[in-house]
Amino acid sequence: MMDALAFTSCMAPNEDFILEAVTGYLSKNLPLEVVLVDDSSWPERESRFDEDRIQVCWICGLPYVWKADQEPSPIELLAAPVMRDERYRGMPVYFSEVVVRADSPYRRFEDLRGGIWAFNEPGSHSGYNIARFRLAAQESPETFFKQTVMSGSHEVSLEGILDGRFDGSAIDSIVLELFLAEHPRNASELRSLEILGPSPIPPLVVRRSAPQELRAELRHLLLNMHTDGEGEQALAATPVARFVAVEDRHYDPIREVDQIASTVRL
Repeated sequence: MMDALAFTSCMAPNEDFILEAVTGYLSKNLPLEVVLVDDSSWPERESRFDEDRIQVCWICGLPYVWKADQEPSPIELLAAPVMRDERYRGMPVYFSEVVVRADSPYRRFEDLRGGIWAFNEPGSHSGYNIARFRLAAQESPETFFKQTVMSGSHEVSLEGILDGRFDGSAIDSIVLELFLAEHPRNASELRSLEILGPSPIPPLVVRRSAPQELRAELRHLLLNMHTDGEGEQALAATPVARFVAVEDRHYDPIREVDQIASTVRL
């Protein structure tokens, strides 16, 4: 019998408060201790998840499909968030926004040829793979940009665009919304050149090593969180309206993007 259930996030740091709210609610409704692991970098957290030292992870759809496609797969889907904003139309999706400085001369993606492009990291669907997918349609995609820089995070990419180090980057729409809510003065300094997607939203996944009954209870709590008074109150402090059930097939679009993106090197 497990004594504790460890959760972590491999999402952008400015989304950490969402999982904090969710685990705070779950800790009151599960029959064991709930631990939120946020004391290390996300690559370290993902490694600990892969090593079964963490049981639940909020993870990008790209590494989800990589792990799900292992034989046998060590993980299974729990649920996926539906964001509150109307642009998401009540569906478990998000976008990738090609962001540039508002005063830049760029008016379409093709104008970025010869520019400096930032991406967060190569395990990201929204920041890396969908951009490679977009480049696959361009002539000479591997020389499209003069330079590509791995920034380490969407937020660093945005800061680099603001200070002129980078010409553009593909940014997770939720990260962008939270960044602009925290830094409203930057809203007039950034512009979305193109919106890629929608894409299946990063899900919450659980290690199959966790007891089956516990996995079922965890899934039940997440899917019904918005119908419970305390759960609804916890979600109200976040951009998440509710969690919904998703199946592996819902992430096939990310597999399809990955197949085409793999033909392009950044």
